[in-house]
Amino acid sequence: MEIKGSQFTLRHWQQADAPALQKHANNPKVPAYLQDRFPTPYTLKDAEAFIGLMLNRLTVTNFAIIINGEAAGGIGLQLRDDVHRKSPLIGYWLGEQYWGRGIATEAVRLVTAYTFTNFDIICIQAAIFSKNPASMRVLEKAGYTLQGVLKQSVIKNGEVMDEHVYIAYPTNCPIYGLSL
Repeated sequence: MEIKGSQFTLRHWQQADAPALQKHANNPKVPAYLQDRFPTPYTLKDAEAFIGLMLNRLTVTNFAIIINGEAAGGIGLQLRDDVHRKSPLIGYWLGEQYWGRGIATEAVRLVTAYTFTNFDIICIQAAIFSKNPASMRVLEKAGYTLQGVLKQSVIKNGEVMDEHVYIAYPTNCPIYGLSL
């Protein structure tokens, strides 16, 4: 399955993506505001292990962002259970050389539309660290709204930060119903 953007394609991960994934993910600026489960440094072994996990999933919820024929980033959903079973989390990252081009915003819009179209959910949530205003702008431009700020609730590299919680609902999301 592929979803076409104006400057990129979103598609399922492939084993051949491992070298490009490692190259773009190994920049220390990339994981600076991602969860600690994103390895740093990011080795080829890490890339191969991640892709192996993605290939074994029955439901496609994680996409490679393909730019100029190579995996330059990733975007995906974390499906949850219990009381959050209809409220997945969205997360994304992009290689530094592609920052500031609107790619992440468009990818979030497309995955949001895909999610509302293909899953039985009530909203999509995103959690952004306070030191990452660029990612907050990505979400706002993609139709997400700030729901709250959890003060001093996360720690990254020894620094305590606030977490900003954004949500998109199908009824107020400008891209819902977008044909893919």
